[in-house]
Amino acid sequence: MLPPLFWGGNRTGGRDCALAHLSGSASSLQVGILDVDLCGPSIPRMFKVQDNDVHQCDAGWVPVFVDQEKSISLMSIGFLLEKPDDAVVWRGPKKNALIKQFVADVAWGELDFLIVDTPPGTSDEHISTVEALRPYKPLGAILVTTPQAVAVGDVRRELTFCKKTGLRVLGIVENMSGFVCPHCSECTNIFSKGGGEELAKHAGVPFLGSVPLDPQLSQSLEEGRDFIQEFPKSSAFPALTRIAQQILDGALQQSS
Repeated sequence: MLPPLFWGGNRTGGRDCALAHLSGSASSLQVGILDVDLCGPSIPRMFKVQDNDVHQCDAGWVPVFVDQEKSISLMSIGFLLEKPDDAVVWRGPKKNALIKQFVADVAWGELDFLIVDTPPGTSDEHISTVEALRPYKPLGAILVTTPQAVAVGDVRRELTFCKKTGLRVLGIVENMSGFVCPHCSECTNIFSKGGGEELAKHAGVPFLGSVPLDPQLSQSLEEGRDFIQEFPKSSAFPALTRIAQQILDGALQQSS
């Protein structure tokens, strides 16, 4: 089923959009996406499958497929809520039990990669997921930050978490790294610049690249549209493509 690849960082929306771009870039592979952001499940909406239901089969829950080829499959608590606005008010043991069930009782089939989308921070979801997937020898974690010091501080703690749990950090991505004007192409650093790159240098991990602010990126996120196909001229497109390719190349090399 595996190897798993963890994907975490600040709650900026771009984290999830970059994840979607990565899974889309792996179009020739079988990719599963496990959304363990139990209190803010956004992955179903991003892929425009939020109205789908999860069904049972002899092997367990059947994940939701986002394409006719069934190359990308999703599992999220978002599919199990009666209403999309329902709040998940759970303590740690119940979260732990569901995450274990997502790993053991979902009929993922034969996957090339399982990408795990985690919430910000170092909470119950992170600990439970790392422990549940440890037998499958995860490839590592990719952390997403925004440039400002407060956000970088949060991700610095996530780096410490990865070190304490023995989870390799494959790299850091800086999101919201400047706004490129669609008319004159001038870049304005609204949220500062370089925080992610400096953090990667200080921690001794790869810096995978910076993704600029782009209204088209937000639009694809909100509407569940295919950013790769619909916005190839976006200023964020080449940045996301380079980052996705680096991750895929490194993951494939490590898993071979």
